[in-house]
Amino acid sequence: MPHIKLSTLIARGRALGAALLFIALASAIWFGGANGNSAAAFETSAKEVILVDDSTGAVLLSKNANRTMYPASMSKLMTLYVVFLKLTDGSLSLDDQLRVSEKAWRMGGSKMFVELNSRVSVNELLRGVIVQSGNDACIVLAEGIAGSESQFVELMNASAKKLGLHNSHYANVTGWPHPEHVTTARDMAILAHSIIREFPLFYEIFQEKTFTYNGIKQGNRNPLLYTYAGADGLKTGHTEASGYGLMASAVRGDRRLILLANGMAHVNDRARETERMLDYGFNEFSNYTLFKAGDIVEQVEVWLGDKANVPLIINHDLIVTLSRAERRDMKIKVVAPGPIPAPVKKGAQVATLVLKTGDKKPIELPLVAGMEVGRLSAFGRIGAAFNHLLWGEQDH
Repeated sequence: MPHIKLSTLIARGRALGAALLFIALASAIWFGGANGNSAAAFETSAKEVILVDDSTGAVLLSKNANRTMYPASMSKLMTLYVVFLKLTDGSLSLDDQLRVSEKAWRMGGSKMFVELNSRVSVNELLRGVIVQSGNDACIVLAEGIAGSESQFVELMNASAKKLGLHNSHYANVTGWPHPEHVTTARDMAILAHSIIREFPLFYEIFQEKTFTYNGIKQGNRNPLLYTYAGADGLKTGHTEASGYGLMASAVRGDRRLILLANGMAHVNDRARETERMLDYGFNEFSNYTLFKAGDIVEQVEVWLGDKANVPLIINHDLIVTLSRAERRDMKIKVVAPGPIPAPVKKGAQVATLVLKTGDKKPIELPLVAGMEVGRLSAFGRIGAAFNHLLWGEQDH
């Protein structure tokens, strides 16, 4: 396994500087450690914003990200999430034909224009929701899957709870104005991240620009699909109460950014402001892999062991998102109760890697023993103790 010297890593970190740091651990909650408004000097007319690096969960920009807001049609992403779950577990098929009720047929707002008492495939209904933002299509899916909109809404709220969307509550499947139909920018970003990661095949539909149903061709309402290179999702929203909003995602190179921007006053602001924020995220930040899973971080001394030292291993990739605008020193150290007393079991946590950047809270990562270290024999322990008393150090 490769051995990266800690001194080399520290020098590398100081050269790069760090404005934002996040550990990409499998067990970590996605961007759960960042809160409040971003310290970055970035002005936007959007009222609620969060910009996140999808790989690391690093929050690059935040404005009122935890404030309750009305999601409008962006809440259809939760409707779709439940549908995707049903398709994945096999209880629903893309070929299933769902009946159009009078309630669905009469729905106002954005429409797919389904016909009363007709049957529409789930495959078509998905595009009716994703591309055309059809309120009628949402009702058809909800009634076909759960029997009624209200019962489907229960599934939405249950899924929101499992995803950790603690500040979200759904009252309908369309985003139709309702005082108790609320979410936050942070919750919406978690939802978008979950859709992208859990349902990659269905996510491809979000980049389709047009869909024709019942002889009516409609274009995708996401403006970035037509103007921003790498944009491939997700959903627009607008009501008088919410203003203009966009849940967006774009890829540049090996990086994906997820953006929620809501509360803008004009439809043109929605396209212009989201492009500016995505450019900011791609241009001002980069991802750096400091350690790969299995790397040796450091060697530490073992007391009364049959080996003089034990390698300290990191079990997960360590990725940091670094700002190009700020050049702060990144301090990295190993904290170990050294020398470590023998015996040492391979895989046991014996030390901690501590990373500190700026005034942010230090992040601690466990380091484990990379090999088994047994105890010296009784004769060897006596000799080691004698040498320690005589010379102040072990001599194996």
